[in-house]
Amino acid sequence: MSDCHAITGRRILITGPAGQVARPVVARLARDNEVFALARYGKPEDEAAMRALGAVTIKADLASSDLKALVPGSLDYVLNYAVVKTGSFQYDLAANGEGVGRLMLACGDVRAFVHFSSAAVYRYGGHGPRKESDPLGDNHRYLFPTYSISKIAAETVVRFAAREFGIPATIARFSVPYGDNGGWPYFHLLMMQQGRAIDVHPDRPNSYNLLHEDDYIEKIPALCAVADAEATTLNFGGSQQTSIEEWCEYLGELTGLAPVFKDNPRAFGSLAVDTSRMHELIGPTAVDWHAGVLRMVRKLAPQLLKPAYRQ
Repeated sequence: MSDCHAITGRRILITGPAGQVARPVVARLARDNEVFALARYGKPEDEAAMRALGAVTIKADLASSDLKALVPGSLDYVLNYAVVKTGSFQYDLAANGEGVGRLMLACGDVRAFVHFSSAAVYRYGGHGPRKESDPLGDNHRYLFPTYSISKIAAETVVRFAAREFGIPATIARFSVPYGDNGGWPYFHLLMMQQGRAIDVHPDRPNSYNLLHEDDYIEKIPALCAVADAEATTLNFGGSQQTSIEEWCEYLGELTGLAPVFKDNPRAFGSLAVDTSRMHELIGPTAVDWHAGVLRMVRKLAPQLLKPAYRQ
């Protein structure tokens, strides 16, 4: 792990900083850089947490705030993790789609604008790993009605702004980010603990590419380096492919809890990504998913582990 040595002494704006994915990014980058953490901050404790990590907080709504007045000048990098999922298409498209465009215009002189999208932009297509050129679709409507469409809209706006205004940009389509701060496997662990059935698509296995926080933080310098005015687009997942069934069975091995799967044809379904372009542009990931999941449980629920797996 390079520990982000390639980014030091910079001015960095991070949106969505209090979320599960971005919080460890703020914690790491704020050690050696001037970090600005922009969010709505509906919970005062989230703003206090960002300040405790060493970030300068900016209270703003991407859908409506005067970003040109609020965003500081002379930024080096912008890392856009913000996502809104209220279920209102009007608001969510304004915040996620229009908002990213307004943000790019407010900081158009940056070295790189990295927009974190999602593999949820892909149309369901069975077990084959999705390439960046594969068809897009409304993948996540079952649980998050506005999510996939908002992500597709945001990518479109990023490409337009990058090309129209010459802003170097990267679009990184997350697979399943997770780590010491939680993620989808931890949610499944809690369901197992509560004896709740886990919905899976009947066309098993339901495959994905778990991406540990160590890896998605380590790759930030490379994501910035490949940014250009054509908006470099790449899948962003772990180099290893696994499945919901596999990581839940492994959680069962670690804890003695038994996963119960329930077939649901409306569940997301397999959404593995082709990592060839990622490997070419920014290199492979390093964290084995078994080691990452074990570390996650040791951090968040050590009491559930069998004695043999405790530190």
